[in-house]
Amino acid sequence: MSDDSNSRIVAGLREWIATAQPGARLPSTRTLVARYGASPVTVQKALRTLTSQGVVESRPGVGTFVRAVRVARPHDYGWQTAALGPRKQLPLSSALRTTANDVLALHSGYPAPELLPERLVRAAFTRAARSEAATSRPPAAGVPELQAWFAAELGGAAPAEVTPPAPSDVVVFPGSQSALGTAFRALVGAGEPLVLESPTYWGAILAAAQAGVEVVPVPSGAAGPDPDELARAFERTGARACYAQPNFANPTGARWPAAVGDRVLDIVREHGAFLIEDDWAHDFGITADAVPLAARDDGGHVVYLRSLTKSVSPAVRIAGVVARGPARERILAGTQAESLYVSGMLQAVALDVVTQPGWRTHLRGLRHQLAARRDLLAGAVRTHLPGAHLDVLPAGGLHLWLRLPAPADLPRLARDCEAAGVVVAPGDEWFPAEPTGPYLRLNYSGPNPGAFPDGVRKIAEALAR
Repeated sequence: MSDDSNSRIVAGLREWIATAQPGARLPSTRTLVARYGASPVTVQKALRTLTSQGVVESRPGVGTFVRAVRVARPHDYGWQTAALGPRKQLPLSSALRTTANDVLALHSGYPAPELLPERLVRAAFTRAARSEAATSRPPAAGVPELQAWFAAELGGAAPAEVTPPAPSDVVVFPGSQSALGTAFRALVGAGEPLVLESPTYWGAILAAAQAGVEVVPVPSGAAGPDPDELARAFERTGARACYAQPNFANPTGARWPAAVGDRVLDIVREHGAFLIEDDWAHDFGITADAVPLAARDDGGHVVYLRSLTKSVSPAVRIAGVVARGPARERILAGTQAESLYVSGMLQAVALDVVTQPGWRTHLRGLRHQLAARRDLLAGAVRTHLPGAHLDVLPAGGLHLWLRLPAPADLPRLARDCEAAGVVVAPGDEWFPAEPTGPYLRLNYSGPNPGAFPDGVRKIAEALAR
């Protein structure tokens, strides 16, 4: 009897729904009980049946309603073309692409998970979740203990005659990309010139475009930029800032000789300018250690950036900027306008990891692992790509900068490589001006290093085609 009543109520309500408007409210349970002469339990069972069939939807505390049927239709966002105007930003880098597990990813800018201090990071997150960092708002400039760590790290490399930075000189950022954009806006400003090495980090090129600064490229090679070219760029443009990576540059792997670093410091001082030093690979030394130029400057000319994102974990986006004088205040004001403050949880995790005894042990092991991977990939290049050229075997960092024999169709090469199961990063996007030749940036810190020889062989086959 109950099943028959349920079917009768379902059929009757379906007839009513067929003539009702989408979103119409069904009669109340009391009304349906009176209409069909059924118990409230039977009525509720019928409504549940209709809900499971997708005919009605229940809104607790409000009632039951006829479900609206959504008809598939194409999206039309054409109106946004006029509202947005011409595109003002560069496309995202190929280095940020995610890939399937069955391909060899030589394009990425990040180390493989097995090269990260996973145990330290997981333990640090557990401790941070139990601390005040989980519920408190940190100071705008950063957690004082983390500020002190960044200052001490840089100060430890300072010669005796140079005053080391103070913790109050440090501003903590949610990663280096945010720090670059803020520094370019604060120290250069829209429409003003900024000197860049060419090639250089694609993220710096993107940050410069977003900040609206005028990029002034200076050629840079295995020994860094030509100091005379750099001086002429300052004189010609009146620039008051230069961005550079003196240690294990991305993408070239170049490490400036001490004489080049000294000359660059002299140039920025002579022109009353800033050097924005990006020490992105500080923790990735292989046969040499990163020695920051900022450690030799206490006059406020060098604004120093060090990120922990790649060496600690991509999930811990933390960077520190060391700047002195009014420049630091402008940078702090910029980050407050953009993000107010950096997650106290992430700051606590980063500080926990880098102050554990296991951190130094991890870095020592990482040096050996990077050396083996670098040499394996470089050996494969020499074997399978004899026509290509490595301008430098990097003493640190994560990448090889491979110059291909000209002419080479890089977009086609990248497509053919991917079809063969190897993802590469064409080098054009690392040039703020026209590329000086066909290049590939190959990451030797990625997963599956045992496949490097086969991957390079596939690159050679694609290049031959």
